[in-house]
Amino acid sequence: MIERAASGLSGAVASATYSAFLEAETSIPTDVRRALRRARDREQSATARTQFENIEENIRYAEEHGLPICQDTGVPVVYLTIPPTVPFTRDLFDAVAEGVKRATREVPLRPNVVDPLSRENSGDNTGAGMPAVHVMPGDDLTVTVLPKGAGAENCSRIAMLLPSEAGEIARFVAETVLIAGGRPCPPVVLGVGIGSTFDGAAALAKEALLLPIDEMTSFEQEICDAVNALGIGPMGLGGDTTALAVKVKTGACHTASLPVAVNVQCWACRRSTRRVEVAE
Repeated sequence: MIERAASGLSGAVASATYSAFLEAETSIPTDVRRALRRARDREQSATARTQFENIEENIRYAEEHGLPICQDTGVPVVYLTIPPTVPFTRDLFDAVAEGVKRATREVPLRPNVVDPLSRENSGDNTGAGMPAVHVMPGDDLTVTVLPKGAGAENCSRIAMLLPSEAGEIARFVAETVLIAGGRPCPPVVLGVGIGSTFDGAAALAKEALLLPIDEMTSFEQEICDAVNALGIGPMGLGGDTTALAVKVKTGACHTASLPVAVNVQCWACRRSTRRVEVAE
């Protein structure tokens, strides 16, 4: 979907941010829907199949009534791609924040953002460092939103493995899910960041959640199989599918390091992108 900058660039970015959150919160991307159906069809546990039916009913009701899919509408995570023709200024961040405030009022989003120590709530899902905005160069000006609920986010982990421990990555990912159990509302989607630095691996793991989940590489499938062998199942009630997919992003790293981060996402893998048309 395209937002045109008829009301100025900042207005268009704010509108695109609002529109992307509205879609992300009230519907599920088609690749995630396909993954859920495939998991339901191959599920052998009657209890697990019931959980999949409940998830499908949840999605249907939210879409029919234009309501958020989950009561935890998450914290706002936003990715911007900026072409060379658009100045990279503070105005873009302010415009994204305006879009988040509007989404909080009108979607509506639960006001989840608080000061980390006083726990004072801003009431509009903004605050120091919030919304979290990640910027990268691109051919077009785009706004991608990734609302991130706490139940899954709280189960994420990072490890600084030794370079000789590359064969331990699947075990670390599976261990992360085992510790999490049913808390992140499985079947989960796992973003895995491998390489870069301590902070870079976490960023890669989160970016991996933006990738389509209906295809996996052999490495991703290997990790996914290890996770599904745990038998935690939908909502932690047992079953064949604990993870819908594992998506991996890698980055170059120090020869003495092997950072590995796992960003856990619940079944409601919400995301949406808008392209902002920039006037010449």
